[in-house]
Amino acid sequence: MKNPKHIGLLALLLLVVSVGAVTWMGGHLHRPLLLSEPRTLEVAPGEGLSRVLLEIQNQGLLGDPAEARVRRLSARLYDLFTGVSQRIHVGEYRLEPEDSLLTLLSRLERGDVIQRTFTLVEGWNIRELRRALAEVPGLRHDTLDWDNERLMAELGEPDMHPEGWFAPDTYFYVKGDSDLLVLSRALARQQALLEQIWSQRDPDLPLDSAYDALILASIVEKETGVPAERPRIAGVFVSRLRKGMRLQTDPTVIYGMGADYDGNIRRRDLRTPTPYNTYVIKGLPPTPIAMPGADALRAVAQPLETGDLFFVARGDGSHVFSETLEQHEQAVRAYQLQRRSDYRSAPGAPQ
Repeated sequence: MKNPKHIGLLALLLLVVSVGAVTWMGGHLHRPLLLSEPRTLEVAPGEGLSRVLLEIQNQGLLGDPAEARVRRLSARLYDLFTGVSQRIHVGEYRLEPEDSLLTLLSRLERGDVIQRTFTLVEGWNIRELRRALAEVPGLRHDTLDWDNERLMAELGEPDMHPEGWFAPDTYFYVKGDSDLLVLSRALARQQALLEQIWSQRDPDLPLDSAYDALILASIVEKETGVPAERPRIAGVFVSRLRKGMRLQTDPTVIYGMGADYDGNIRRRDLRTPTPYNTYVIKGLPPTPIAMPGADALRAVAQPLETGDLFFVARGDGSHVFSETLEQHEQAVRAYQLQRRSDYRSAPGAPQ
């Protein structure tokens, strides 16, 4: 039979050794990394704790070779106690001055990766959106060579025209995410916004569907330089639709011209039929012409109707609104014809 006294001494010795080991390990884990400015560490798929420790050692963050070996040993002992190596997340991590090895290990375990952002701007059309997305660093550009038809099919909406359906907002992503993921989030947000705002619309709008509201909101978005004017501009278009008047809005002409638009709209452009030329067609164009934001959608759902049927740009982003054609023509003379004799402000006089 073993001597109880010996067993007690052995237990005490093990306790002292354990406490000493933990204290030694903790000292090295809490010591700051050798960083004078922020740095990025990338953990690739398949990389384990040993590879991460070797990487930061190669970057000189663990000190001289002797110190680095000791600190790597302390990290492996910590892993032995905690199993942190089984919970490391792939991604980019930011290292800050005064970060310790323990701070880094905790960050890797939580998956506290760097969040990048992409801002989808109000009023972009689908071409501008896809061009901007193709230049975003860190994204995996899976959709780069897809046409719009394949894009919408991959997003689960094979019969949907893409214009207007991606909500302007700032979207977060991490390095290696697919651009399709960003577009999927933007699509889902726009669908949810449209459904919510359409359900709160004024009851007597001259619009047959939520999609009509999306189309009109895209026009309001392109016509608005001053956010506070959106409801009033929407009111002008709603009043014209009620009266059976053409919308006569320049952004629809520009959209219909496509690549032929060179920065100027001429009289012949206003008279050239396209499915989008609202100087020629009656009612709404067949699709949106841009990505409208939530404020433009709300403006269309609850427009400010004042009796105005016309507006003309002042040149500073704001507009002069008019109830009669005579008032509108005076405003055009005051603000536009002085600059360019062939200028057409939208909506304008009947054609």
